Amino acid sequence: MRGFALLALALFMGFASPVMAVQPDEILEDPGLESRARDISAGLRCLVCRNESIDESNADLARDMRLLVRERLVEGDSNTEVVAFIVERYGEYVLLRPTTEGANMILWVAAPVLFLIAIVSAGLYLRQRGAAPDPTTKGLSAQDQKRLREILEE
Repeated sequence: MRGFALLALALFMGFASPVMAVQPDEILEDPGLESRARDISAGLRCLVCRNESIDESNADLARDMRLLVRERLVEGDSNTEVVAFIVERYGEYVLLRPTTEGANMILWVAAPVLFLIAIVSAGLYLRQRGAAPDPTTKGLSAQDQKRLREILEE
């Protein structure tokens, strides 16, 4: 029974860990370069799978991107140069963590600003609604009271 529990735990731990799609023929000989390649690949989005890094994706495009990252590292590029090359080639969407520069600043700022506008608008609406006279306490006009008496007498 104890062996079964250990086997189940081992299987659970195996399924719980992130699955890497890096093939053995892609792995670099130099462990330092391979570590850098994994760090870079973890921050790049697979354009086919969406919201999966290229390390986790089995798509052909992700494999091509992994090979391209490793090729650039072997050629002597720094990590930032490799990422800049990939972004230049595939666009900024390939970054899992978008930059906060240029047009992206609008995206980073828009959500909090719109939230504040919504909160202020809701507060103003509630204040105006609370200050409005209650239509049920106004009472009937003289003409309406006369008409009501006529209806009740009939």
